[in-house]
Amino acid sequence: MSEEKTKSKPQPYRVRLPGFISNEDIGLGDVIKRVTYAVGIKPCSGCERRAAALNRWFVFTGRRAK
Repeated sequence: MSEEKTKSKPQPYRVRLPGFISNEDIGLGDVIKRVTYAVGIKPCSGCERRAAALNRWFVFTGRRAK
């Protein structure tokens, strides 16, 4: 069996926010992207890579874990 199949993809760290507006998950990278856009900072390709990496590491959720 190849090593690719035996290694599982690491799951992001999930934080439940009880009064969260939405029940869908939102990554930390997306949160930062929205805030910087709101204050007028234009995104670049580096910003997209950073957002994707942060989304893989940390997720906010409004619902209970199963």
